[in-house]
Amino acid sequence: MVKVNLNVRVEQAEMEILETYAEQTGRTKTDIIREYIRSLAIRRPHHSLNE
Repeated sequence: MVKVNLNVRVEQAEMEILETYAEQTGRTKTDIIREYIRSLAIRRPHHSLNE
């Protein structure tokens, strides 16, 4: 699988939320964001990733 870089600008408060969650769960911020993105595909009603 080819990996690409994604740069996202977030508010300081949002970053603190992500960092706190990462510390509490022992996971990386990247892992948390990847999991969330994958969950979006599951929530989409009857559409493929190519649509």
